[in-house]
Amino acid sequence: MSLFGKKKDENTDEFHKEYGVISNCRFVLGKFMKYRKSLIAFTLIGGIAGASMSYMWSFIGKLVIDMIEQQAVSPDKDIKPLLYLVLITTAAELIFMWLSTYSNMKTSVGFTYVRLMIIKERIAKVLGMEYETLETPEMLDRLQKAKRATSGDWQGVQGMMTYMQVMVVHIFSIIIASVVMTTFNPIIIAVIAVFSFIQFLFFDYVRKKDKKEMWDAMAKQWRKTDYMENVTTDFSYAKDIRLFGMKKYLAQKQGEVYDEELRHWVKSRQFWIHNSIFYHSVTLVRQIIIVGWLVYSVVYDGLSIGNFTLYTASAATFSNAIGEILEALVALRERSAHTDDYRSFMDIPSADDLQKTVPVPKSGKYTFVFENVSFKYRGQESYALKNVNLTLNAGEKLAVVGLNGAGKSTFIKLLLRLYDVTEGRILMNGTDIRRFDRNEYFRLFSPAFQDVMVFAFPMAENVSMKEPFNTDKAEAEKVLRSAGLGDKLDSLEKGVDTELLKVLYDDGIDLSGGEKQKLALARALYKKSSIIVLDEPTAALDALAEYRLYQSFNKLVGSGTAVYISHRLSSTRFCDRVAMFKDGEVVEIGTHEQLMAQNGAYAEMFRVQAQYYVEDKDIFDVPEDMEVKENG
Repeated sequence: MSLFGKKKDENTDEFHKEYGVISNCRFVLGKFMKYRKSLIAFTLIGGIAGASMSYMWSFIGKLVIDMIEQQAVSPDKDIKPLLYLVLITTAAELIFMWLSTYSNMKTSVGFTYVRLMIIKERIAKVLGMEYETLETPEMLDRLQKAKRATSGDWQGVQGMMTYMQVMVVHIFSIIIASVVMTTFNPIIIAVIAVFSFIQFLFFDYVRKKDKKEMWDAMAKQWRKTDYMENVTTDFSYAKDIRLFGMKKYLAQKQGEVYDEELRHWVKSRQFWIHNSIFYHSVTLVRQIIIVGWLVYSVVYDGLSIGNFTLYTASAATFSNAIGEILEALVALRERSAHTDDYRSFMDIPSADDLQKTVPVPKSGKYTFVFENVSFKYRGQESYALKNVNLTLNAGEKLAVVGLNGAGKSTFIKLLLRLYDVTEGRILMNGTDIRRFDRNEYFRLFSPAFQDVMVFAFPMAENVSMKEPFNTDKAEAEKVLRSAGLGDKLDSLEKGVDTELLKVLYDDGIDLSGGEKQKLALARALYKKSSIIVLDEPTAALDALAEYRLYQSFNKLVGSGTAVYISHRLSSTRFCDRVAMFKDGEVVEIGTHEQLMAQNGAYAEMFRVQAQYYVEDKDIFDVPEDMEVKENG
């Protein structure tokens, strides 16, 4: 990695950059200035106090020995100066100790706070990324690295902060030691520096090996570990695990994942054991040379015992300081590499950032035209949608039907722009939807999906999907009742203030599958967007309940635009048109009556389903001349 500048990483990740230690240090200082400016002052104060503490007794030891020698030569000499020296030194040491401790406490808390703010930035980045992008394994690996770079006190970004502070302390220690050792012999400084640099080079070699074999290699492994831990602890998997007897199998799979991680950890520890042996061996040789040199100076050059004590202590402190600062530099470079992962992820451009957008029209009336639209998911060879041509007019109720896998949900994801088309284009009021700002475009839709995600918020906020101060509780209760959850609300002591899930609050409640889907309908009503999209949100209800709920919901939608998606046909009777999907294509489109008259795929599906609704002939009013097929 370049220490001073940027360059492309040698791996195949087009988005990964290596910014360099200096650039990453500026990045960290920038975060200090943004979130807690006082950290810079406390880091400097702590550095000066820490360095002063390390040398205080070296100087005092020399002075005390000199005074004792003079006292031995002149027994009548006053001993009070020696006592005053000890008292003053003790007081100064206490002051430096307090400054160092207080500064370290402030920086420790401050570093953690800044790291948490950086995590918030990462979360905001993820929340703003394109839906399709987050599905790719490559992006998940980049995200995993970015998460690891902010996962602990001594790792990644906060590790950089910590080692920057360590370096400040040792820089001051080196300055003081250099001045002291120069008075003896400047060559000794060079000797210490050479040995320390040898240690540094081996340490850096080990660091690079560890980064390659552990950090980089473990990105995918950590993703697997997180997944297995989620599966084995997430309550939503609990029923299947127990009823299908998956305990042994999952334990085996998790063991395999952990075994692979353990192999990497063992290799990493072996690297650092070798480094420790090398470091201590070089330190032993260095100390023998320095102490031998000083002893020779006492015996043959008349070096005083006091100066011997000062230089011995200073040499040891200087050796430790230069060794520590070089190791801190290596550690800083390692954390800088992790910070590269974080910054590379944060700097990944959004597709919307790379183009100029046009404002979404404020007309409130929107017509959508699919022109020769085809789409295939990343990594797939076959198309999920093929050459779809369809118009959704403003104020129209469109039913999208077909068997599972026909392409209905993919059609909706393209309409909502969770994905962009592979071929063709989608126009809104004559403009390609890819030209609109994605977030502005999202505001046009009130969706309700089959897989309803419930958040650990009160019920009212689960409807509004906003902060408490932006939530209209009365409106939330109104739409919950309209969606069929009135009886549920009446049974709850806290009503719409009831906490959902038991993640944050012990008295939280969970909802049944049907209740969750009614909650999704309430969300769609609360948002009051121009276009309602229901992507099989009532699949957990029986067909008759689904039909009656759709009828009620359709009245609430009024003259607005709505798209109803289902593999059941309970919504088709009150819709203006029906689009029949099969194998990713629109095979029929028209009114219910027109499609029944065509006697094609839609009519066939309708006849098959009609036999299940004999309890309510109003739902499936089958013509007398049309045969109702028996099921298998």
